[in-house]
Amino acid sequence: MIHHSVSLQELLSSARQLSLREQLLLVEQILGDLARQLPTEPTTVKPLRSLYGLWQGFSVTDEDITQIRREMWGQFAERDL
Repeated sequence: MIHHSVSLQELLSSARQLSLREQLLLVEQILGDLARQLPTEPTTVKPLRSLYGLWQGFSVTDEDITQIRREMWGQFAERDL
């Protein structure tokens, strides 16, 4: 059996010579072939790790938050934009 290697450009050139209906049938056939090659088993997704307890050992008070806000936004309105 003789196998002839066809470049992508040659293949596209040949496909463009087909009628619109034949091009659509070609695309449908190719997509069907590709869909059959997809794995049938769903890939397993690793569950996300819980962030519960992330801040264990740290204490953030309302005053800490207020102070940080003052530092971040303190001179925002006073800057020249």
